[in-house]
Amino acid sequence: MRTVRGCSFFVRACVICVLALAGGIGCQAGGSETPAPPAAPVLPGQGTGVFTTAHSSLGVALRHYFYRLPEPVQPIEFPHDIHVGKQIACTEYCHESVMTGPRAGLPSVRTCMICHTAIATDRPLIQQITRMQEQGLDLAWQRVFDYPEEAHVRFNHAPHIRAEVDCATCHGNIGAQTVAERNVDVTMGFCVNCHNERKAPVGCLTCHY
Repeated sequence: MRTVRGCSFFVRACVICVLALAGGIGCQAGGSETPAPPAAPVLPGQGTGVFTTAHSSLGVALRHYFYRLPEPVQPIEFPHDIHVGKQIACTEYCHESVMTGPRAGLPSVRTCMICHTAIATDRPLIQQITRMQEQGLDLAWQRVFDYPEEAHVRFNHAPHIRAEVDCATCHGNIGAQTVAERNVDVTMGFCVNCHNERKAPVGCLTCHY
């Protein structure tokens, strides 16, 4: 008796599932699709991508968590050692905004050609930059030193220059490098120790916003 009741219950359940599935398919076939609501207008400066904290891989997530930036790839092998060796100060041409604002600024092709219209014009690198200028191209530099957005760090070069902090303090011995390298670990501890040594402010709002 129990077997018959069990079979009957199983058959009824199967029939109900088949009817529900058939009804769903029929509604999809016969019903009209609901039009998607119109997209909101994009505001000036607003990106069209979807913001996400996700990372493309576990390795990328771990590097972000431990603040391990990818190695920058520069458009040209800029010879810092040659320029520093000729006593050309960083603040003269290449990073002139370092004296007045938060960013040091990076040299454009136009900046390079201020000197190299007449200097070292036979060098392959200078000829490459000259061709870039003729084609209306510029140098796509990649940042060497940076902080993740969640650190909310606001580094201002100008007060450091006014306090006569040598560039090598944070950037290493640039005069011995060609392409700039990230050879100083500019962590919070590094900055706080330097500020304490120079009796500079160490309040949170000094560096963070």
